[in-house]
Amino acid sequence: MSGSPTSRDDLGTAVELPSTVRRVVSLVPSLTESVAESGLLVGATDWCSHPSDLDVERVRGTKNPDVDKVIALRPDLVLANAEENRPADLEALRAAGLAVWVTYPRTVPEALVSLARMLRACGLDKPSWLGNAEEQWARPWTGPRRTALIPIWRRPWMAVGSGTFTGDLMQRLGVDNVLADHEERYPKVQLDALPPYQLVVLPDEPYAFSPDDGPESFQVPSRCVSGRHLTWYGPSLAEAREVLLGQLA
Repeated sequence: MSGSPTSRDDLGTAVELPSTVRRVVSLVPSLTESVAESGLLVGATDWCSHPSDLDVERVRGTKNPDVDKVIALRPDLVLANAEENRPADLEALRAAGLAVWVTYPRTVPEALVSLARMLRACGLDKPSWLGNAEEQWARPWTGPRRTALIPIWRRPWMAVGSGTFTGDLMQRLGVDNVLADHEERYPKVQLDALPPYQLVVLPDEPYAFSPDDGPESFQVPSRCVSGRHLTWYGPSLAEAREVLLGQLA
């Protein structure tokens, strides 16, 4: 499995890769799932829950990785994300001589391209799930549309704002984010000061919304959905369209 000598990640940063990538540490759950079956993965965060039988060294969380432990694992490549991971941690890894690949997709098409480039950087061939995801999301939405609020946290309430992967995915399913034009990507909100909307979409992560925790706060219908299918970009994209349409019905 051979990577390119020099490639550029989603931020345009040049990443020097070894001729062969043999050891990978992932600091992002969706990227962990994307490379888990390759045999390259030697480390992942405590939040990396897929696949369920993942057996690698754990390096704490996305926001507080154990940098020394990551370095000690001697990865050829560290996978990260511009939103999930802190620049200071990534710079510390680079300063230790590690190659760090940063993803930053904000739409479904960008995610599909980003994943293909990241997998090539790892020296991996295009997996079948990525081809299936490309086929699924190439189909345009032709049904009725609804306007929705998409909370991601409560106490304080926070919701999906502008320029996000989640917002783009939802509009491709006929659900338009009421905060799509907000100046912030994940703003804190006052529920009684929002524009009108028809639906509330409550994912089970990062906050674990459930039928008993969230819907009672709203006067419009709500739908509890899979956070992995709504916010992750990876193998879940191959089934996200069908799963979410079923949950949003």
